[in-house]
Amino acid sequence: MLRSLFAGISGLRVNQTALDVTGNNIANANTTGFKSSSTVFQDTLSQMLTASSGENAQRGGTNPIQVGLGVQLAATTLNFTQGGTQTTGRATDLSIQGDGFFVVNNGQTDLYTRAGAFTFDESGTLVTPDGMRVMGYLGTVDPATGASTVTPGGPLQPIDINAIQAAVTAWGATQTPPVSPELVSYNIGPDGKVMGIFDDNVQREIAQLAIADFTNPMGLEKVGDTNFRVSANSGDPELGVAGQGGRGDLAAGTLEMSNVDLSQEFTNLILAQRGFQASARVITTSDQVLEELVNIKR
Repeated sequence: MLRSLFAGISGLRVNQTALDVTGNNIANANTTGFKSSSTVFQDTLSQMLTASSGENAQRGGTNPIQVGLGVQLAATTLNFTQGGTQTTGRATDLSIQGDGFFVVNNGQTDLYTRAGAFTFDESGTLVTPDGMRVMGYLGTVDPATGASTVTPGGPLQPIDINAIQAAVTAWGATQTPPVSPELVSYNIGPDGKVMGIFDDNVQREIAQLAIADFTNPMGLEKVGDTNFRVSANSGDPELGVAGQGGRGDLAAGTLEMSNVDLSQEFTNLILAQRGFQASARVITTSDQVLEELVNIKR
């Protein structure tokens, strides 16, 4: 059977994959925090027709004669270029200006995302649109003064705006006379600290969002919902807070948009389409050659 026939089939396969990847990028052009992917091709094994030879007293050296056997997919690479910033004005919408990922938990494991469209649920926990809890470090209340501070480090916990309220209420009950400071508003700073403003005119640190970084972020696995998880080649997450250790700052009231470049994607779409058509033509031509061989017998 002709080698060109199978080479053409391999070309159809990889260009179909390129169309799939490009189509997914275009579909997610408006997805918050989406990171585009690209395909990388490489040739497959080459058949050796004549091996190379070294020079000798009678003749010079010769190069090998090889025929390639097609193409294969080498990788799909993630593009972690910063996406554009959209201003929303919502205090719980956050974008990372630089490197890093938000840490969210689905009830079983931690996942990582650049999509910062968060809200507080009915229990006062910061969550993603599909209910995953945003993780970080909670503040602790000084039993003597009622002040609250956050100390990053230790195990991550869900960002719970009511946890500090309960602690402040418990502290107030021990005072003479008893007091009951109530949380009236909050804001999130560039360092990810959630600052609570209470009706006793005291600001208390409620929590601080954790930011994860990776040695090889392109090694992360996509798991849907614009989330990633650790893989064998991504390295373990290096946890910290915004603005430290090379991690970017947070911008409240903004969202990071998709980094898909539509002009580039439509160009890739044309290239993949032409590659698919050319591979199909190779198969058609190979079929015609085989037909001619069959007709020789006639």
